[in-house]
Amino acid sequence: MGKYSPLRSYLEAQDKNRIAMTFEEIERLLETRLPASKKYPAWWSNNPSNNPMTKEWLAAGFQTEEVDIAGERLTFTRIGVSGSDVGTAGFGEKSQSDYTVPPKRHPLFGRLKGVITLAPGVDLTEPPDTDLADYLDRKYGPEAGN
Repeated sequence: MGKYSPLRSYLEAQDKNRIAMTFEEIERLLETRLPASKKYPAWWSNNPSNNPMTKEWLAAGFQTEEVDIAGERLTFTRIGVSGSDVGTAGFGEKSQSDYTVPPKRHPLFGRLKGVITLAPGVDLTEPPDTDLADYLDRKYGPEAGN
């Protein structure tokens, strides 16, 4: 049984689809203080690779919504009940399953690979002139060096 398992057990026992809680209520339930990172919205995101507590509420079938960091409160909503696009109401994230699909690339992506070659020793980041001071004077004016 993990540190955040009591939250999972509590959520699984609920028959409501929306459960509003304060951070203090969660701490009482867990019998420990939440980490300092609770003040960052990312801590409450529904990304299962984010932190161990996220895995517990997701495993219970809930996601976070209406997270109010300043007011230290949030709402757990049963997944599949709140809306048509699950996972977007919290912080604009898609559900984790959307992340596993490889991104679709344009059909021309990579078509020019190998077409353009650079001569050895060419540095595309260097100024066009070898005299940097002269180059800067022409580009930004002589007072730029002062």
